[in-house]
Amino acid sequence: MGKSLFIAEKPSVAQEFAKALGESMTRYDGYQESQNLVVTWCVGHLVKLSYPEAYDLSYKKWSFSTLPFIPQEFKYEIISNSRKQYAIVKKLLLRQDVDRIYVCTDSGREGEYIYRLVRQEAHVTGKEERRVWIDSQTEEEIRRGVREAKPISAYDNLAAAAYLRAQEDYLMGINFSRVLTLRYGNSMAGFLGEEYCVVSVGRVMTCVQGMVVERERQIRDFKETPFYRVLAKSTAEGIPFHAEWKAVEGSKFFKSPALYSESGFLERKGAEELIAGLLEPSGQADLVPAPGQEGKTASFEALRAKIPAAVFSIEKKKEKKNPPLLYNLAELQNDCSRMFKISPDQTLKIVQDLYEKKLVTYPRTDARVLSSAIAKEINRNISGLLNFGPAGSFAKQALDSGSFKSIGKSRYTDDSQITDHYALIPTGQGLSALNSLDRTSYGVYSAIVKRFLSIFFPPAVYRKISLVLAMGTEKFFASFRILEEEGYLAVMKKPEEKDRQNSDEEKENSNPALLKALESLRKGQTLEISGFEIREGKTSPPKRYNSGSMILAMENAGQLIEDEELREQIKSCGIGTSATRAEILKKLVSNRYLALNTKTQILTPTLMGEMIYDIVRCSIRSLLNPALTASWEKGLGYVADGSVSSSEYMQKLNTFVSSWTNQVKNNRNEDQMLPYYQYAAQFYKGGQNGSAPSGSASRGGSRTGTKTGSRKRSGNGGSGRSRKTSGSS
Repeated sequence: MGKSLFIAEKPSVAQEFAKALGESMTRYDGYQESQNLVVTWCVGHLVKLSYPEAYDLSYKKWSFSTLPFIPQEFKYEIISNSRKQYAIVKKLLLRQDVDRIYVCTDSGREGEYIYRLVRQEAHVTGKEERRVWIDSQTEEEIRRGVREAKPISAYDNLAAAAYLRAQEDYLMGINFSRVLTLRYGNSMAGFLGEEYCVVSVGRVMTCVQGMVVERERQIRDFKETPFYRVLAKSTAEGIPFHAEWKAVEGSKFFKSPALYSESGFLERKGAEELIAGLLEPSGQADLVPAPGQEGKTASFEALRAKIPAAVFSIEKKKEKKNPPLLYNLAELQNDCSRMFKISPDQTLKIVQDLYEKKLVTYPRTDARVLSSAIAKEINRNISGLLNFGPAGSFAKQALDSGSFKSIGKSRYTDDSQITDHYALIPTGQGLSALNSLDRTSYGVYSAIVKRFLSIFFPPAVYRKISLVLAMGTEKFFASFRILEEEGYLAVMKKPEEKDRQNSDEEKENSNPALLKALESLRKGQTLEISGFEIREGKTSPPKRYNSGSMILAMENAGQLIEDEELREQIKSCGIGTSATRAEILKKLVSNRYLALNTKTQILTPTLMGEMIYDIVRCSIRSLLNPALTASWEKGLGYVADGSVSSSEYMQKLNTFVSSWTNQVKNNRNEDQMLPYYQYAAQFYKGGQNGSAPSGSASRGGSRTGTKTGSRKRSGNGGSGRSRKTSGSS
């Protein structure tokens, strides 16, 4: 019997496999070997799609005449700085004494693609190939994966989807970037004073860029609107509280054009008219300022005589708040952006390192639940955390309570919500590696542990009272809530949260003494109103995306679609994948299309980014549409599950790329772009040469982004282009 070859995605993973397989290995250049086994590795991708000039040298020069570029058969080549390792892997794959190959690249679409390309270029035939699919790098999980490895043919549909994803990004990137650069590059360069400008676009990248630009323009166009709320002052057993007026059915102001919303007026005089009407029966309407005196200190804040208000309704109930679902990568990236002010790319690097140190399970997951299989043995993960200082006591409580025994029947376990991997959780192993972690990495690990342990704790329980007071036909509303039982919040909260200062309104509505006093109230009972208060508020513009909220927006892009039927069809699909979203943001920043404030993680467009947005909006508008981007991802899912063939998908893709490329070729609107450029430039410091939006919230921190895709004009602009543009995501 021949030897078995194990091929991992990177050297560190190969090392873990070599340990877990339990044989005495001898190290060689690029692999390890024992009497029965050989373990080798890739270094990420070893093979890539070839540039167009590999098909014909005429494609090296960017020209309308060579577009659209749709090869009948795609060409591939070895990545130049990976040739040595590729040669080693190829030689091992083709060795006569190797008769079984275990594919141990990352358990996902991209990992599958890495091996399939190597296999394709090495022309592997006549070998038994098995796929190892694991959720962590613990020794028992590796051994289980090897033991249960399936024939590689079981993953052929996943491989087909991987090939199509790469070819899709390649075709859109090559064709759209070239045709848009040829059509609009000179007009951009002339406006910016650059020698040339490349319009780099991609299926996912451009959609994300559009989301940031559109949000920035919403903020610019926002008009602040003041509004005025009316609050009544009362007491319960001597403890003061406020109730807020709302224009519900029966109110004199129900659906009045004077309203901003049901709880606010557009003008102060509307609020004062309401108060005057309430005071009139008691003869105190004169406390409201006369016309022309509005806005002065109002004497109705302290009435001469208190007026009655009846308890129209009072509802007392207990409210439960369940622990959140477990982390997937997007949720973790969002929380880390907020808690540690680090980018999604930094979070991914940290959690990948935690995975390789056996501390957590596979990070590139979209699932937020456990599989039924892991739920049956989840006590192992909990037990391993007993010696983790910040959470050891919580792990003990989870084990002692026995709550883990029923987790398989809870909302935290659902096989139907899992595609490749279950949620990101601690393995309970590798704790010795904690000493080597920096402060941020340790914090990320702690966050994953606490989110995991929280699901074994009971809900937080709040006592809530909802009160409605009636004065004639007008109603005033108040809600009060206090935490009675911490439940899972004991695990989740940070020590400093105990002393967090809330607003006066929040403190009042969570005052235990006040809730106790309100408990005795009954419907029909009368309370006394001692005064009224008008509180002015102002509408707020939408918030800018930060790097974390953008990752979540990408994950939930299906919700941005207005068409209800289409939204339902692709509600589970996002823009990009958990494995690619951070890299897409990083590329947009490095291309100078977006700016990232490293202190706040706020994302804003650059002038160049806005100009390209307008170019795409006036040429290939569908690239900005989340529905299109999400539907392409959904289509790849159909290929992966076998419901759509590769040929069907490819035919649709070729038609899409060809038709839009030809449409841009036939456009003659580049001279019409100047007003768009001028409009965008006015919002940037330095006008045409500006990069950061003037007055943006991201001012004041360091901004990342290197200068690519353009060159300062030193003479007349260049003409023939021979720059390389690989497929953009």
